[in-house]
Amino acid sequence: MYATVQYAVYASLVLVAFCVSGSTTDEKPSMQRYLTPDDTTLSTSKRFQQIMQGGGSADISWPQPPKLKTEKTNVKAEIEKLNTTYVYQSTWPSDNAKLGSVTAVCFDKAGNVVIFHRVDRLWDPLTFSLKNVFQQRKKGPIRENTVLAFDRNSGNVVYGWGKDLFYMPHGLTIDHEDNAWVTDVALHQIFKFGPHGSGDRPLMTLGTAFTPGVGDSKFCKPTSVAVLENGDFFVADGYCNARIIKYDKTGKKILSWGQNSFAGDSFEVAPKNFFAIPHALTLVPEQQLVCAADRENGRVQCFFWTNGTFHSQYHSQIIGDRLFSMDYTPAEGGRFVIVNGPTAELGIRPEHYNEVRGYVMNLRTKQVLSKFGPNDMQFSNPHDVAVTSDGNEIYVAELNPMRIHKFLHKTVAKSMPLSAFKTLYSNSPSISNTLGQTAAVYQVETLKNATMSPIGASHIKNARESAKAHHPGSTAIYVASLMIFFAMLMFMLAFIIARRRKRGCLPFGAKNRRHAWDFPTKPEGFKLGGLLLDRGKRGGFEKLDQNASDEENEAVANMNVNAPFA
Repeated sequence: MYATVQYAVYASLVLVAFCVSGSTTDEKPSMQRYLTPDDTTLSTSKRFQQIMQGGGSADISWPQPPKLKTEKTNVKAEIEKLNTTYVYQSTWPSDNAKLGSVTAVCFDKAGNVVIFHRVDRLWDPLTFSLKNVFQQRKKGPIRENTVLAFDRNSGNVVYGWGKDLFYMPHGLTIDHEDNAWVTDVALHQIFKFGPHGSGDRPLMTLGTAFTPGVGDSKFCKPTSVAVLENGDFFVADGYCNARIIKYDKTGKKILSWGQNSFAGDSFEVAPKNFFAIPHALTLVPEQQLVCAADRENGRVQCFFWTNGTFHSQYHSQIIGDRLFSMDYTPAEGGRFVIVNGPTAELGIRPEHYNEVRGYVMNLRTKQVLSKFGPNDMQFSNPHDVAVTSDGNEIYVAELNPMRIHKFLHKTVAKSMPLSAFKTLYSNSPSISNTLGQTAAVYQVETLKNATMSPIGASHIKNARESAKAHHPGSTAIYVASLMIFFAMLMFMLAFIIARRRKRGCLPFGAKNRRHAWDFPTKPEGFKLGGLLLDRGKRGGFEKLDQNASDEENEAVANMNVNAPFA
């Protein structure tokens, strides 16, 4: 009986174990990729403080949700496969403008490239308190122009404004009426100015100066603005509140959406309407979408601009875990131009391979089509990007190095042939590459019978004028290096020959140096006057010594070798 009971118990345990294992195997894995706010209130606060202080900390705990088993992608190999479709214009802009950290770029109604920069201000860990209050008010506002407009062709400054207005510039948008909308993360405010700054007097101001907060009248480090043609506009708010707010043209709030979902990593599937720093905004008019760069989640989220309903998201392992900005062009059926950012800024070791570049993504297929960068290399810390409506020109604002970059689509730019470069080099021998990298020389190809927008076509004249300042290709650099090496070799050979002749070691050329034993074969007659004259010069008679003479000659030769060139 006891054995029977024992056997029944064992059988029951085996059955229970089988049922448990079966249920575990059949259970579908959770699709939740982000932590909910209730579970991460404290850790999310710490992580946001880390980002808002402008630096990273290795001891911050970054809790992660369970990850699904996904097929590994060789990101480095995939990036190498991408074509480079945009050509870097390293001589644009001109050197007559000194820039600080460039935070934003866009176009005005005339087609000029307009930037927002911080001049001498830097955002470091001491810039804000733990409560997001700006700590450098005593410095006063920036005393130089923070908004500069560049001619898209020549790169010269057309106009500037924004003196004594801003403390920490961030976002800039120019609407269809040429009004300028800017955000200042130190002031926690949004401003609307008229064309060219309207005399540095804002037409509209939202937020309370130096007072971070939440609600209809306060913001916390707002980042960007997007404006509809009817005057309604959107504000990305921003580093702290993680929300998007829609206003009418008078500044009255219509609606808002968004929640904090800062997890420190990016995933393929994400909750709708959750942000980890909405960093930039752009519009897709064909589908009536407003799209946000969800920076620390490494994705673009798009919403219907009528009611804020989620539409779609765009993410790729090629782009990585941080996406700083994007802009939209309707060219070729719709494209996103995207710039990502360095993961090391957070003080964490990146989990995946990452290259800081610009990328072009197909809006319909969500496929990354191509890449671009300065001289086909990586950026350091890009912050914003703007693309023309025809997709032919891209401009990238970078924090460090502090500059604005220009790229032309390869269909309107081509490499200059070597024969043209020889002519160019003979006219401008002082050509140099400002970035220290060898870049191809580009000139604009004249497109006959082609239709372009004003922004897309007007670069042709500039490219022709600036071709003389572009940089030599690698072939020309190689030829020049060989010529310099040959010249140095000839100089060294001439120096050695001259030295050996002076020491009397060569049987040819100039007359060999005479030694003490080289007397004439036919001695001249004895001349007492000459002997006395020689005695007076030498101060007495000397005994000829062959060894001493050789030592003196060797010392003179050594001295000549060690002496510097005149």
